[in-house]
Amino acid sequence: MKPFTPTKYVLETVATGRRFEDAGWTLADPECKEPSLVRAIYEKKQIEFGPEAAGIYQFADWMPVRRTLKGSAPTVTYHSEKLGKKLGLPNLYIAFSGWWPEKGAGMSTASFKETEAYSVCARIPEGEKRVLVVASAGNTARAFAKVCSENGIPLLLSVPEENISALWFEKPLNDCVKLICSPKGSDYFDAIALGDAACTSPMFFAEGGAKNIARRDGMATTVLSAAKVLGRIPDAYFQAIGSGTGTIAAWEANLRLLEDGRFGSHKMKLFPSQNVPFLPMYDAWKAGSRPLLPMDDEKARVQALEIDAMVLSNRRPPYSLKGGVYDALCDAGGDMECATNQDIKEMQRLFLETEGIDIYSAAAVALKGMINAFEAGKLPRESVALLNITGGGEKLFKRERNCCYLQPSLIGNASDPGIVEKIENLFR
Repeated sequence: MKPFTPTKYVLETVATGRRFEDAGWTLADPECKEPSLVRAIYEKKQIEFGPEAAGIYQFADWMPVRRTLKGSAPTVTYHSEKLGKKLGLPNLYIAFSGWWPEKGAGMSTASFKETEAYSVCARIPEGEKRVLVVASAGNTARAFAKVCSENGIPLLLSVPEENISALWFEKPLNDCVKLICSPKGSDYFDAIALGDAACTSPMFFAEGGAKNIARRDGMATTVLSAAKVLGRIPDAYFQAIGSGTGTIAAWEANLRLLEDGRFGSHKMKLFPSQNVPFLPMYDAWKAGSRPLLPMDDEKARVQALEIDAMVLSNRRPPYSLKGGVYDALCDAGGDMECATNQDIKEMQRLFLETEGIDIYSAAAVALKGMINAFEAGKLPRESVALLNITGGGEKLFKRERNCCYLQPSLIGNASDPGIVEKIENLFR
């Protein structure tokens, strides 16, 4: 392959439209007076898809990356015949991110969080000496750990202790990756607080979550994969959400495809789904509210621990700010759906029986949300539907290998005395 040329872009503040240069790791516009995302505005308006051998970087024209990293695999989009026939959806397409060699899907963490990790880590400026901090409910941590381990990038993960069973790997990780945990009984929000505490030290810098353009534009490659296969923008998009970043990314990809001009002139309707009883965005959307509804922290923590799809348990999602989930749904159209833990089990069984591969609980939430939307008549059944299966093939992957697990180097709360110094010592 020819040497990689960093992608050219400027940043745009959604709230004000101001455009400015990226200082290197800009997460927000310092001149903006209200909460707002910033977007990458790429110099190349018509995307040129790179070779399959480039992995996720075949979409690099619309990724804010300075280099490419080894080991990436793209989302695989295919027409679903068996599931589509079973559901009476003749134009159902599945965007599969996970481990399924038979379909050409090679994400060895079995999660589409690899799309984020390979994009974010390739945005890090050359010569960065600080340690990247990523807070996660599980799958994101696994993806970043794999990418950073294989490419020698220092990484601090902050994950709830309840969720560390998600940190399985094919082989032991490079020592540049360290794990800290909030204690049992805590949730993703507590892990975020612990990661934020680390970032008060000059040794560390925050990945940024939804505010990081590289995270969103890595996720957006799911829709770009579909556009490449279909030659058009889908009519509707279905995904389970915890933060909602993937739905925002899908919307932003759609806007770029409109500007490209070769993939259609319509906006695909968005149908994000949440897991009952943890429904902060669902409840706010159904109430017609931009702000999230008032939520008791302890009640929310209990609800977050009740859901099977623990990766969907973000109590402070980017819903209300400009350019967030609320704006995406208002602009593109669609609705919010939900699924119970029992629904998850039924959907996992349905997908395995029809498509032949195991899927994650979050992906099962998306499948149920799609069925709900069509059964309620929110879309014509002949619509070109894109179902984002955000994780699958873990059982297949583990059947073929003996996996190992990452253990925490430290367990504590953000408020513990001396916690920052203890975290610093992990990298000394």
